[in-house]
Amino acid sequence: MALKYNLSKVYALSDNDPEFVNEILKLFVTEVPEDLKQIKEGIKKKDHKYAYSYAHKIKPTLDLMGLNVAFEEILQVEAWTKAEGKKKEIIETFKSIKIQVKDAIKEIKKDFDL
Repeated sequence: MALKYNLSKVYALSDNDPEFVNEILKLFVTEVPEDLKQIKEGIKKKDHKYAYSYAHKIKPTLDLMGLNVAFEEILQVEAWTKAEGKKKEIIETFKSIKIQVKDAIKEIKKDFDL
């Protein structure tokens, strides 16, 4: 039972095609954690453009997967990169996104036997 994510947009986009939904889920489970690592690296190195590029990349996926709080927080990360903010200003927000994605992935793997 989906508590950490919401697939209504995925099902709407796919016309309820289970194979398409499965592919979206596989991509989410494999690619988003890698993209988060890149954002973390950008934050760590204070490479705002690098962090922005990956934050921008995962933004639509967070929306599609119904991770609304993480979506709002990734917007904060984007704003932080544009303002070239200090690392300490964004660390907690990034940790929150990471935890939400991790929880959603754990639940998706269990729910869909991935």
